[in-house]
Amino acid sequence: MTGVAPHRLAGHLVLLDPSGVMMLPEADTLVVADLHLEKGSSFARRGMMLPPYDTGETLCRLKLVIDYWRPARVVALGDSFHDDGGAARMNEVDRTALHGIMEGRDWIWIAGNHDPAPPEGLPGRTMATLEAGNLRFRHEPQAGSADGEVAGHLHPGARIVQRGRAVRAPCFASDGNRMILPAFGAYAGCLNVRHRAYAGLFDWAELRAFMLGESRVYCVRGHHLVGD
Repeated sequence: MTGVAPHRLAGHLVLLDPSGVMMLPEADTLVVADLHLEKGSSFARRGMMLPPYDTGETLCRLKLVIDYWRPARVVALGDSFHDDGGAARMNEVDRTALHGIMEGRDWIWIAGNHDPAPPEGLPGRTMATLEAGNLRFRHEPQAGSADGEVAGHLHPGARIVQRGRAVRAPCFASDGNRMILPAFGAYAGCLNVRHRAYAGLFDWAELRAFMLGESRVYCVRGHHLVGD
């Protein structure tokens, strides 16, 4: 795919896609974070009306990248649903689409803080963490040394200023030892990597923000990043 950024993570080649998914070619594994399916219906139940199209839009985008990469395994890094009842609230069109995307693949749901229980009525395996060689997949990154950790949860974003113009975008964040993926969901926002929530997670001298553009990923060194 045009615009993919290669990166070395704990000795492994990973490919960072402009859509926000990460591909591990040696393991034929696609990794995606924070789908937040059924976020619109979750908000509606609390009286906050959002257009009810987020699940369909997110699944459409996910199908495109999975059709392109055709991975044998998919790891969804938690908060795949916005709450534990999200899977049960899916309409039949979206449920059928998700089944089609999952068919024939080893699908692993990592438990998130929004969806700690297995999704109701859906195939796949649910795990708190997944260890594959020296890589460890979990929802929420753990402070301190964590070589090979791959996580989501924080919805990383980055901001740069060039020629007086500010640009802000979701991003992959990595120092070569840990990777935090951007949120994939249609209604998911992002949190600047310079926010205190990231304290203790990265070697800032090695930090790279892989900012998502329309058709390519842009690698930006940490010292070029600015706060909001």
